[in-house]
Amino acid sequence: MSVDLNILLANALLDRYDSEFPQGSLVQIRTGAPPGAENAASGSLLVEITSPASPWNPAGSGSKTKNGTWSAAATGGGVAGHYRMKNAADTRREEGTVTLTAGGGDMTLDNTNIAVDQVVTINTFTKSL
Repeated sequence: MSVDLNILLANALLDRYDSEFPQGSLVQIRTGAPPGAENAASGSLLVEITSPASPWNPAGSGSKTKNGTWSAAATGGGVAGHYRMKNAADTRREEGTVTLTAGGGDMTLDNTNIAVDQVVTINTFTKSL
């Protein structure tokens, strides 16, 4: 049997992102497949984005989305494959896939073919329970 949460619990768990990944958390966009959040980072670092003030919208209907503009200039070049999000102390980590918008990734970008100095913008980043 799969786990089923009522909406109030799902929203409460998702709203933990506000404290676990607050303003100033880092999102690294990297090449290749995610190695797993417990493992050392892999792939080439393409860009590191610092989350803005009030980075998350309140959870609703079992979903939570990013708030504001999350973007930065790339320091490396390559094809984005995964992201690693971590709090400033690197005591909390999450990883997932990166694709173009409508590509089915856990996070979507405006462009996955990244060049040095290109401004990279995270289009969608939604968490659902």
